[in-house]
Amino acid sequence: MLVIGLTGGIGTGKTEVAKKLQELGAKLIEADKLGHLAYQPHSHPWRMVTEKFGTDILGENDEVDRKKLGAIVFSDPSALVILNSIMQPWIADMARELIAEYRETRQKVVVLEAAILIEAGWDDLVDEIWVTTAPETQVVDRLGKRNNFSLNDIKVRINSQLPEEERTNLAEVIIENSGDLNELSDQIETLWKSRIENKKRG
Repeated sequence: MLVIGLTGGIGTGKTEVAKKLQELGAKLIEADKLGHLAYQPHSHPWRMVTEKFGTDILGENDEVDRKKLGAIVFSDPSALVILNSIMQPWIADMARELIAEYRETRQKVVVLEAAILIEAGWDDLVDEIWVTTAPETQVVDRLGKRNNFSLNDIKVRINSQLPEEERTNLAEVIIENSGDLNELSDQIETLWKSRIENKKRG
């Protein structure tokens, strides 16, 4: 079984790449969704997060309001470190269990999509790392339209991330997402054929 770690900066197209790989036959594990599960009200991680950041971060039904929490941690690097120290081990354990389950059922390809794959040290969970990149001007445009973020909000999030060069230096595959969705889809299909289908035949 091949386990691909898919990562990249905000707004570079990770989600679209993950969807395409899933369409081609990969099993997808989304770290962000695992984070949602870990945040379930009154779970152990939920209690730890609310103890550190207060109940003001909660919305309806005691659910963590990720926008409120994001506003705190993306403006304070020390707060982000605290949040990551709480959440990353839980998410890693959940991902590890899913990968083991897929291995038992003899899946061929699994994709672990995680924005913080490298920062969290989750590269030991995967066989190779694929990194999405995009020009910053396009990232700013995408996030402005998709998330309705202000330019300042976008810059804060970009600056809180690992520098792109550090990601690409560790990547087996770099996916440059500077075109439209059709170009991106064609690029992923080519990678699938060259790195997965051809290896199967070999």
